[in-house]
Amino acid sequence: MTTRKSILIIAAFILLPLGAAKACTNFICSRGASVDGSTFITYAADSHTRYGQLRYHKGGDHQPGEMVRLYNYGSLKFQIEIPQVKHTYNVVGFINECQLAIGETTWGGISPLDKGNAEGIDYGNLIYLALQRAKNCREAIKVMAELVETYGYADGGESFSIADPNEVWIFEITSKGHFEKGAVWVARRVPDGYVCGHANQARITTFPQEPLKWKKKGPHPAISSKHLNHIFEPEVECVYAADVVLFALKHSEYEGDDEYFSFADTYNPLSFSGLRACEARVYAMFNRVNGDMKQYERFAMGDKNAPRLPLWIKPDRKLSVNDIMELMRDHFEGTPMDMNGDVGAGPFHCPYRWRPMDFEVDGKKYVHERAISTQQTGFSFVAQCRGWLPNKLGGIIWFGVDDTYSTVYCPMFCGITQVPICFEEGNGSMAEYSETSAFWLFNRVSNFCYLRYDSMIVDVRRVQKELEQDFVKIVDGVSREYENYDDARLVGALNKTSNRCADQMMRRWTALDRLLLMKYIDGNIKAVENGRIKTTATGVVTGLKQPPYPEWFYRLIVNDHGKVLKVIE
Repeated sequence: MTTRKSILIIAAFILLPLGAAKACTNFICSRGASVDGSTFITYAADSHTRYGQLRYHKGGDHQPGEMVRLYNYGSLKFQIEIPQVKHTYNVVGFINECQLAIGETTWGGISPLDKGNAEGIDYGNLIYLALQRAKNCREAIKVMAELVETYGYADGGESFSIADPNEVWIFEITSKGHFEKGAVWVARRVPDGYVCGHANQARITTFPQEPLKWKKKGPHPAISSKHLNHIFEPEVECVYAADVVLFALKHSEYEGDDEYFSFADTYNPLSFSGLRACEARVYAMFNRVNGDMKQYERFAMGDKNAPRLPLWIKPDRKLSVNDIMELMRDHFEGTPMDMNGDVGAGPFHCPYRWRPMDFEVDGKKYVHERAISTQQTGFSFVAQCRGWLPNKLGGIIWFGVDDTYSTVYCPMFCGITQVPICFEEGNGSMAEYSETSAFWLFNRVSNFCYLRYDSMIVDVRRVQKELEQDFVKIVDGVSREYENYDDARLVGALNKTSNRCADQMMRRWTALDRLLLMKYIDGNIKAVENGRIKTTATGVVTGLKQPPYPEWFYRLIVNDHGKVLKVIE
């Protein structure tokens, strides 16, 4: 066997600093790992400037010569114009009418590849074009691979979660920078019965490169765009760019057999922040579904020499839609990184830390944890694909805005043609408040909760559970009722159901918002009875409590300012 040197990208290639954006979390659940045979992917858009809204894009037939103007997903600046295809599908958020769903997390990678090609398609438009043009995971991978080869890839490293009713895939890509047009990438199907995840760190290391009957013989056998049709052969569970290894060899030191080549270690080498801020979130999810994850705790906390977290694991139990929702709600509870208990959580155990994440004291560097649940989430979703139902009824994007721990996941069927007003594009923005916007209502509640978190979050979680359980029952009921509807009747019924759920959520959350203000105003905690502030027969508030700070917090006050505050006998 030939020897393998460590992969060192040329001097111009440097790792992104700790301060680089570490946003978004995705989980992937295969059909065999779910209670009812659904596939799931999740996505949290954790941007401080991303507004929570749900976009609808109408598909249809198109004429020869039609062009599509693409605007950068982040800057909204014009990027490129490409030919339109003959037919596109309706898209609601990140799922289309065929039950194809896509999510992403950004990892940037090594410079200058993280800058992308000078011209091309950015990751956001890559997602939307795939959703408009593909019916399933394999078609989506083919579409994305061909788009970046033809038009270039104007972005850095990305991991995509891709789901259809039968399969789930993880697809990782990075550009070739200014060296060449296009991108290098690899995609792997998550085995049935397993779960996977990614969170701003490339996760595919080595991957199968055994020559198949349709591969060319010789060194570096791989799939190029000319061979992408073979992705539709059922036995194909891993596909990759033709030059994913060769491109690295041109710009790094590497000797050895292809089988030792690691995509993640080459294009997004692990750093402390890659572990503690990114891999740790995947560990948190794995830890909640499998009791054998303790062995990876040191790795998640930043020890690169500890056993490496696997790409996917088999959960101890099969997961329901409510289980998947709860996986998006985590502050490292039950681990040494638990954000609820240290002094940073304050006297009311608030598991959030304002940015920046890294700080320095007396010349030593420290970090705040980057948990799955975080205050800056614009929106998140759980995409559910159910293969035993008609597509427009089977696919659901359970959509929520703001912090995942205090959001409500509301069912938006993939067959709807009307987005509820509370999620509608243009109803408010990050710079414009709207009374009818779910984003602003949920932010109002969550930001108020941060003031007395341990008490107020109990009220929030109670209503959250009530709504989500009710929505699951509604979905189960209409799935049986609507199963045999014709297309026109089905779409009308789905519009009505999704709008009804959104309206119910907004009314209930508005009532909660008002109750929290009355119950917790000025540091008091008032008693509540039957959803109303408790009063005497004459209307005087009764049952008022003023709980003290915890003793450890009083000690901090005394140690800091006790001489001034001490009572003089």
